[in-house]
Amino acid sequence: MKKLFSLLLFLLFAVACGASASAEEVDTSVVLNVYNWGEYIANGTDGSMDVNAEFTRRTGIRVNYTTFDSNESLYSKLAGGGADYDVIIPSDYMISKLIQENMLAELDFENIPNFQYIDEEFRDPVYDPEGKYSVPYTWGVVGIFYNRDYVEKEVTGWDILWDPDYAGKILMFDNPRDAFAIAQFRLGQSVNSTDPEDWEAAAALLKEQKPLVQGYYMDQIFNKMESGEAWLAPYYAGDAAILVEDSDAVDFAIPEEGTNFFVDAICIPATSSHKREAEEYINFLCDPEIAGANMDYVGYSTPETAAKEYIDPEMVESPVHYPDSRILQNTEAFINLPQDVSKQIDTLWAEVKMGGPGDSIVLVLIILGFLAVYLAILFYKRRKRKQELS
Repeated sequence: MKKLFSLLLFLLFAVACGASASAEEVDTSVVLNVYNWGEYIANGTDGSMDVNAEFTRRTGIRVNYTTFDSNESLYSKLAGGGADYDVIIPSDYMISKLIQENMLAELDFENIPNFQYIDEEFRDPVYDPEGKYSVPYTWGVVGIFYNRDYVEKEVTGWDILWDPDYAGKILMFDNPRDAFAIAQFRLGQSVNSTDPEDWEAAAALLKEQKPLVQGYYMDQIFNKMESGEAWLAPYYAGDAAILVEDSDAVDFAIPEEGTNFFVDAICIPATSSHKREAEEYINFLCDPEIAGANMDYVGYSTPETAAKEYIDPEMVESPVHYPDSRILQNTEAFINLPQDVSKQIDTLWAEVKMGGPGDSIVLVLIILGFLAVYLAILFYKRRKRKQELS
């Protein structure tokens, strides 16, 4: 009996030591630098959970939270070398780029046991094929806002954004990947094509559309659709659902010919000073209760079925937030493209925005013409002044 009691004491001591060792792995005195999109985490407003404050309460680790407005801004900060981030949340194609350039740390999933709640279809994604560098945070699809008070035609596909009946009331994304993707889906192309002719064809379609477009925007799309200034526009499903819920006139459709499936995922930069604590933060965000409360506020879709228990049932049942499998099968995610393709896209996008190479030349000639007239007037005035003085 004494031997059994001694054995039990030893086991309890071993467990206690193990727990202490595990606890010592996390330094609760550090401050984690987290870099995320704006309005992309529950912060305690509107009765939501303050996610970062709750993380600090549970672990003692404080969070320095800052935001970015584009994947390219995030990349510039990391590539510049002056940033010291421990957790970042880029989009799919940017994750692909960061992996290729060795700018992300491999995750130790033993420190992220809550990864078990990530649904199977979100593991080993195309942008992180071996699933070593990222954990999905949110996902969604791109669709079309339309105002029922003015758009009488049925909105089923991207063609509506080329309809001359709505000229001047159509908006487009002001970034090349999203804008080109819309044209590519119309053409039946892959949004990750490396064929230069595919991109030329997509650019030609966007140039054809340009006279109908009121303007190229990002966040302003939301406000312009809400005010009725525009009637048709592409947008991201998560935010779109908010406007649809708040508006009596605006609705949202997911095009039948296919659309972009996007994922934003949590990563750790290779330069992180607090990798273990960053993994603790990722594990916390993956807790179904935390993930559910977070997405209930953010409005985007969760990659965890277990988290849906903590989300407003209306959101879970919404086809905007959670489209059926038929729609999801007809989607494609972005990955990073080769440098030569990226350069071609940038050149073509500049042509689309300026109206094509021919229009660019005309603009240059007009500017040169004005400059010539200005110099001629200046020369005449100086000559006349000299004559008066003599």
